Amino acid sequence: MIDAVTGTHIWADRFERDLTDVFALQDDVTVAVVSAIQPKLFQTEIAVATRRRPDSLTAYDFLLRAMPQYYLSTREGFAEAIRLAHHALELDPQFGFLAALAGDCHMRNVLWGFSTDPQFERKEAVRLLRLALSADTDDPETLALASAITVFMVGDCESAIEMADRAVALNPNSFLAWGNRGWAYRIAGLQEEAVRSFERAIRVSPRDPLLYRVLVGIGSAFIELRRFDEAIVAGKKAQRQNISFPSTYRCLASAFAHLGREAEASEAVARLLEVDPAFTISGWIARGWPISAKLLTEGLRKAGLPE
Repeated sequence: MIDAVTGTHIWADRFERDLTDVFALQDDVTVAVVSAIQPKLFQTEIAVATRRRPDSLTAYDFLLRAMPQYYLSTREGFAEAIRLAHHALELDPQFGFLAALAGDCHMRNVLWGFSTDPQFERKEAVRLLRLALSADTDDPETLALASAITVFMVGDCESAIEMADRAVALNPNSFLAWGNRGWAYRIAGLQEEAVRSFERAIRVSPRDPLLYRVLVGIGSAFIELRRFDEAIVAGKKAQRQNISFPSTYRCLASAFAHLGREAEASEAVARLLEVDPAFTISGWIARGWPISAKLLTEGLRKAGLPE
């Protein structure tokens, strides 16, 4: 696949299959092409929006500017994404995906300990969730974000799974839909299905900017399945994608501790406390992490993290 304007080589692959299953081959080619094209197009749109004057921006342009900030997964990035989302919602109050994106940012501020007012941000996440669903219940990306907010901020696993299942049915090639389906099943305690969803997300978008979140999801599910060595493999892959993501080091610290690899667990603890200095196990649980993280929590205690 070549960009006809610039001559840039975008994608190439080779497929070898038994032709008795030609439809499976067709599906494999389709997924590969979609996963190559969609992220490239979206990044190009982001670059164009970044160059446009602020007074000429549409609601969609604000979304494109918000996404790189969201990808950063930092306190500052989420604050900027929320600011841009609110500008867009002033232009288009029925932009469901942007309402859900802002709600997701508020949710992650709570879950990751960024918030100075968790109660307010919980309420904002739920308010924006309701706004998003009132505006659009047929967009898979909106449903995917709504699923995550529902499972973490509302605690309704059944509704979250229903939304996530609908999202992947509407768009089987959505990284976000499969990734958040993984989290819905992960928090519901259905770890095997969570792993299948996370792995499908990686398959449809192996170079996604949010790949590290899915890898941590796999790692945390493997911990609950007592597959600690595989959890470490996933955690190390996540670390290579984003070296400052606290959840990565929680996953690694817990898995190493369960295996009795004390030196490596201590190293993961030190890295966690570098990126999240105020971390305590009780504070982390209070942010909204549920009982389905039982073995993960047990491993954090074994690793010596402060209660």
